[in-house]
Amino acid sequence: MTAERIGAVIDALPLPVLLIGPDERVRAANSMVDSILGPELIGKHHITALRQPAIIAAIAETSRTQDPRVARYTGRHGPKDTVYRVSVAAAEGDILLTFEDQTAAEEAGQMRRDFVANVSHELRTPLTALLGFIETLSGAAKEDPVARDRFLGIMAHEANRMTRLVDDLMSLSRVEEDERVRPREHVDLSALLSSVIKGLEPQVNAAGVTVTLDLVTSDEMVQGDAGQLVQVFTNLVENAIKYGASGEEVTVQLLPRAMNQRLRCDAIQIKVTDKGDGIAEHHIARLTERFYRVDNHRSREVGGTGLGLAIVKHIINRHRGRLLIESEEGRGTQVSVFLPVGPVA
Repeated sequence: MTAERIGAVIDALPLPVLLIGPDERVRAANSMVDSILGPELIGKHHITALRQPAIIAAIAETSRTQDPRVARYTGRHGPKDTVYRVSVAAAEGDILLTFEDQTAAEEAGQMRRDFVANVSHELRTPLTALLGFIETLSGAAKEDPVARDRFLGIMAHEANRMTRLVDDLMSLSRVEEDERVRPREHVDLSALLSSVIKGLEPQVNAAGVTVTLDLVTSDEMVQGDAGQLVQVFTNLVENAIKYGASGEEVTVQLLPRAMNQRLRCDAIQIKVTDKGDGIAEHHIARLTERFYRVDNHRSREVGGTGLGLAIVKHIINRHRGRLLIESEEGRGTQVSVFLPVGPVA
């Protein structure tokens, strides 16, 4: 087969492919390989072209035994690390290399490992506390009613914390499962927001905060999942009460529909504003990450699991909406939810 014919066949393949001739030099390469190894590969010795010992060793073994090998190739695409599974096979005197991009699978695996590590860490602390108090109550504090009552109160707090974490994990799992399914109900936002604020009255009274509902518009309907939207606004108003309580005032506004350039359609804005301590700018981009907390100690004290805004983000994604968090230290935080009321482009 001529070099032109080989090149045409390799270019038609859907994977990055490199062909090494009997002289150990690159005989052919398709354009997809150029983005991994760089341009002008033809004629180069394969060691110069590849430069990674694992790949070079696999080529040597396949050349010697004619048996296929698999190796790992790591590269970089812009600021991002990339990982490829490279299959090495003999092909009538030549050696054929095909590259399969494993970057997404590697990232997913790392996310799973991080998630398990985070969940384990979140559960270990209350479990350790519970085991310690059980041991104490079984021994030294067994006949001390004052200590017993204090320890039982702490144990109940830690058990409730684990319950909230498990509930949020289950909620996150359900939300992720449904994220690609567009909700079909028609939801009255003014009635929904009124219900949310009514349901949070015990927390509002306990925190000494005033929550004001400002219905700039009162007849807006959106296509959505009412239960999930209640979850979104309950979480956002609860956060404003917990972390913005120093400002003693929380405002929830329902604004009329307007063109949203990011969504490229008309959208309704619901804005939750507090006048608390605010959040430093470098934290804002990470607030919707699982288990990310601005202040770990304070979050645990007020019962936060670190999953609330991650759940909010997934629910808003399901509704094809947008979440915008704006804050300035010392001047409070404003969280806006934009929900489309027309077809999303």
